[in-house]
Amino acid sequence: MNILILGGTSEASVLASLLAERSIPAVYSYAGRVSTPKPQPLPTRVGGFGGVAGLVAYLQQAGITHLVDATHPFAEQMSRHALAAAEQCNVPLMAFTRPAWQPQPGDHWTSAASIDEAVNQLDGPPQRIMLAIGRQHLEAFAAMPQHHYVLRLVDHPEQPIPLPHQTITVARGPFTTAGDLALLKDHAVERLVCKNAGGDGAVSKLTAARTLGLPVVMIERPRLPSRRECHTADDVLAWLFAPTERGV
Repeated sequence: MNILILGGTSEASVLASLLAERSIPAVYSYAGRVSTPKPQPLPTRVGGFGGVAGLVAYLQQAGITHLVDATHPFAEQMSRHALAAAEQCNVPLMAFTRPAWQPQPGDHWTSAASIDEAVNQLDGPPQRIMLAIGRQHLEAFAAMPQHHYVLRLVDHPEQPIPLPHQTITVARGPFTTAGDLALLKDHAVERLVCKNAGGDGAVSKLTAARTLGLPVVMIERPRLPSRRECHTADDVLAWLFAPTERGV
């Protein structure tokens, strides 16, 4: 057995620790978008594979027997590449992902099917808006330059962010409700925009928004082809050691 974990999430780190504790051969792969990725107890590679063909080559050369896609729920391209490569190599694949967040009583959510749709929902008078979406899609919000954007990023940006009015906070989760309440209050945030990442590490911003009665623009997850999914590390281990598990 030789496992490749496509990681970058807290769930992937939990799985890596369990595999390391059991001395199960595995490699942890980071996309390389964070300057200081969290150290892992497994051999680690950083950077892309070079598309489906590159991932196929890696699976074959490294002798990978099982592929676990534990990437962020919005890493659509990587997840699609993983599915295609696993099928070509006849390597079993499991998506280890978080259940999506669901609105709770007191929430004021509007759904957006894409980043562009979320931008369009901000058409209106100037507001102070927290963008909790990472750094990849910030440029799209330059289409609504009237707002002051509060940005929470894992790293200090290397290049200027093309938003005329902005405040940057640098922090790495997991976050707390008390901390997010303070953040929203300190910056007088009037609206929150976030991706439906799911999980516990970043849900506190939604609890804080609910407490303050703030509207939330919730960007829904991309739709992916049908695949096996599980939501706990124990379920991944059970799949890995299932005696008749074959195929993708």
